[in-house]
Amino acid sequence: MNLCLLLLISGLCLTADVCAGKVCSFQDVVDHLNLTANGNRLTTVRPVRDWTVPTVVQLDISISAILSVYWKNDFIFWDPEDFCGIQHVTVPRHLLWKPDLLVDEKMETNQPDPSEYLMVKHNGEITMDINMKVVSTCAIDVYKFPFDTQKCSLTFSSALHTDKEIQMVPVSNSSSRITKNSQARMQTEGEWEFLNVSVHTITQDIAEYGSYDHVIYTITIRRAPLLYVLTFIVPVLFFLTLDLASFFISDARGDKLGFKVTVLLAMSVLLLILTDTLPSKAKKTPLIAVYVIVVFAFMLLSVLETILVAYLMERASTQQARGLGSAVTCGRAPSPEGLHLNNGTAGKRTSVVSGCVCGEDGVRQLETLPMVTPPDPNSEGAEGHCLSHLLRLILQELRTGRTQQNPALENGPASYQNTVVRPINTAFFIFYLLSTSVFLLCLFLHWIYW
Repeated sequence: MNLCLLLLISGLCLTADVCAGKVCSFQDVVDHLNLTANGNRLTTVRPVRDWTVPTVVQLDISISAILSVYWKNDFIFWDPEDFCGIQHVTVPRHLLWKPDLLVDEKMETNQPDPSEYLMVKHNGEITMDINMKVVSTCAIDVYKFPFDTQKCSLTFSSALHTDKEIQMVPVSNSSSRITKNSQARMQTEGEWEFLNVSVHTITQDIAEYGSYDHVIYTITIRRAPLLYVLTFIVPVLFFLTLDLASFFISDARGDKLGFKVTVLLAMSVLLLILTDTLPSKAKKTPLIAVYVIVVFAFMLLSVLETILVAYLMERASTQQARGLGSAVTCGRAPSPEGLHLNNGTAGKRTSVVSGCVCGEDGVRQLETLPMVTPPDPNSEGAEGHCLSHLLRLILQELRTGRTQQNPALENGPASYQNTVVRPINTAFFIFYLLSTSVFLLCLFLHWIYW
């Protein structure tokens, strides 16, 4: 009754019904546990009444950087009925003992927020939630980049306590539950897509120290390949298509070789970009590197084929020009005076035609040509007509000989292109198209499905 009067005077109680009940606070529980006055007993040593009994530390994680840890303190207990039904309180982390958890793959130290609290239940169970950012090492396999799937592990263990003192166990062995909770907390999407989390426990024996429990969470993520497909893989296919289309450019035009070299230089720029994207060291050559190098090699073969065809056409043109020049030089007929020989008959001359032709070694050889019956010497222009007829015979013989040696030059460069150049281009184009198609098909099947 005196307590009610005191509360009424202080203005904390407004009705008699409230005064009839017992008023409790969290501080009452803290005072009952004697946390502030005798904190050393609860912080310095592992809180067990029997040192042979291990402390079970339960772990539960969420990929949104939340680590939940559960354990039991044997020195903490209260009856909720004595404190108005209070079943748990929150106290600062420094008031109670905490397990020394380490992440084996951790590379950078990131201390948690010092304002964090522990949740203490009436039966001594303690819950610690840590918002932490872990920068860890992870073995990356870029063999199927950018269609790669990576698995990274987070291994939790105790630095000082063996498995006889602290037993590390996961809260839930269900990977689907952890995956579902993590996906619900993740609200941002970046380069990587979260797939699932699996958990398992191992015991590692260390000589002279004992065995330690380890809880390993394996996180599986997949790279989002759309950006790399649009900015790298598709442009390489465009360049390959342009190189295939260049076979329809006429070989007589000089810009075909320049076009192919330009496409080859553009591929070189993409190779530089790929060098900056991929890591410098890898166990196996990435498929994307194989893809670019093989396409680059096909384009190089295409340029070499174009150079070969240009060389053959230039050589054919040079030989034709040289042959025509030789025909003009060697086919020069002797003077009209040397064409008339006296047959011993007074007043009459018999014309025996002799001319020079070019041998295989280019040396002029004197050769008797068929008899040409000259026109009537009394007719006007008889000698000029005889000379022109002789030149036509010489030119005809030279053309016949060159056609028999090289039939491809019978009709000039156009005939040579049809008989020699076009079959080479057709055969190489078929080989080029079939080889690139088979290579790309096998590569993409292995890239995506295997």
